[in-house]
Amino acid sequence: MAFFKVESEDMKIEETFRVNYEDNEEQTRMVFIKDESEDPKVEETFRVKHEEDTEEQTDLMTLKAESQELCEKEDNVQHEKYNFMTGEKSFSCSPTEKTSQKRAQKTVDRSYFICQQCGKRFTRKYRLEVHMRVHTGEKPFTCQQCGKSFINNPNLKKHMRIHTGEKPFTCQQCGKSFSNKTTLKNHTRIHTGEKPYTCSQCGKSFTYKHCLDDHKIIHTGEKPFTCKLCGKSYTHKRNLRDHIRTHTGERPYTCSQCGKSFNLKKHLDDHKIIHTGEKPFTCQQCGKRFTHKGNLRDHMRVHTGVKPVACKLCGKNFIRKPNLKYHMKIHSGEKPYTCQQCGKNFTQKQHLVGHMKTHTGEKPFTCQQCGKSFIQNGNLNRHMKIHTGDKP
Repeated sequence: MAFFKVESEDMKIEETFRVNYEDNEEQTRMVFIKDESEDPKVEETFRVKHEEDTEEQTDLMTLKAESQELCEKEDNVQHEKYNFMTGEKSFSCSPTEKTSQKRAQKTVDRSYFICQQCGKRFTRKYRLEVHMRVHTGEKPFTCQQCGKSFINNPNLKKHMRIHTGEKPFTCQQCGKSFSNKTTLKNHTRIHTGEKPYTCSQCGKSFTYKHCLDDHKIIHTGEKPFTCKLCGKSYTHKRNLRDHIRTHTGERPYTCSQCGKSFNLKKHLDDHKIIHTGEKPFTCQQCGKRFTHKGNLRDHMRVHTGVKPVACKLCGKNFIRKPNLKYHMKIHSGEKPYTCQQCGKNFTQKQHLVGHMKTHTGEKPFTCQQCGKSFIQNGNLNRHMKIHTGDKP
């Protein structure tokens, strides 16, 4: 019995040892299998990550070359990672990649937004949106006082200064103030003498761009603005607008001192000098003074004998264009100025004014030597030759 008991225990120990050995062997085999199963997974992960990193670099190079593609994909430059616990994929950008993206974006940003209609480029999307209103004609910002509309809010703010009278930009040289900075910048060229806009055809330079644009039409001879009432054509729209006033009789420019009105602003400016008595332009040959530079220029032709304006019908030459204009009425027979008292017609307004004095008896021109008076200054000049002994 003792023998069987010992043998039984030995067998039991041997079985226990065998089971334990097999368990250890099984665990070792399972660990080995696990290692084998995980190694391909890690290797596969490394391979995927390597391939994706390579593709990522290629994408970044492509994005640098093609700005539009970068604009569409700037938020999608990512690489793939795996969660080994769940087996799910996640996407994120490494700090190095974010830096690379920002550098690439800064490089290409300057050509991000391009107008499809005119090709103009913008660095910001909203600037392109504002620019598109030039093509669409949209003007969403409206002045509440006069109803005028503008493309953007800054232009409306500048316009409001017209109503408020605000002129925050002042010239440091002469103290003159302006409502916007651009006008001040243009004004300073008067002091510096700068003329940055040059005609490519004749080389003449101008202070302002719009003056150059106006000048260019001289070379083309184009006169696109035509009066619908008389058919006369003009090179600039403002000239047509001024001309229309000869038909309507409108005189929007009024002298604050005497109340006289004019159809052109330059005529009002010329008139104002009458009140001041200023004659800043002096002839260097005879000392005669003039209120305007143009009058001095015309006067100089008396000394030089130049008569640049010629009649195309008879060839007669004149010093000034207005003289030719009066002369042309001789050929046309036009006498637009009519005396309301006797019905007599005249080719020139000044002739009508002189004629009216025959009805009023006015003789404003008096000889200082004998006291005789005359209706017209020309008559007085002829009379003076009697006293001087010159042949009339």
